[in-house]
Amino acid sequence: MRKIQASSRHKGTKNDYDGSTHTNPTTFCIQLGFFAGLFWGLVHWLLFVINFTKVMPGFLLDPFMKQSFLRMWYGQFTGIAAFIVFSIIAAFIYKLLLGRLLGPWPGILYGLFWWALLFMTIGPAMSMMKPFNKIGYETLITECCLFLLWGLFIGYTIAFEFTDEAGREPSGSHKSIA
Repeated sequence: MRKIQASSRHKGTKNDYDGSTHTNPTTFCIQLGFFAGLFWGLVHWLLFVINFTKVMPGFLLDPFMKQSFLRMWYGQFTGIAAFIVFSIIAAFIYKLLLGRLLGPWPGILYGLFWWALLFMTIGPAMSMMKPFNKIGYETLITECCLFLLWGLFIGYTIAFEFTDEAGREPSGSHKSIA
């Protein structure tokens, strides 16, 4: 048994690290976007229910569906589903554009970018929400914090997964100092 383990450490065997990532980026981004959208969509729903924000959970669907539908429980559920789809797309965009950057700051700035894009330009223009000067400071601050954390979640998760080289070392390569 020992000879088999010792011989498997030689070059050209299965256990040698070849420099490639062992994570499929497509499935990883889908999973990450799903859980980011689900978790932060539910947090957004909770913040809406306890009146920290005036923006409905289904704000992304507001140009396409009636507000009376989006205010019902099934409309709010549909809004969370839309946020999940949005988060999956955002995870792919982050992976493509910023996937090699390290640390939390790229993700925080990514969330800030999406908040500014949705709340300062696209959102008011497409009637997803009131203009930023009429929506209220509580809502703006709450939504900004939510998007910062959402961006941090996506960015830091991708940075950790695709730049964590220690986890890809061959087993047995870590020697204890004694």
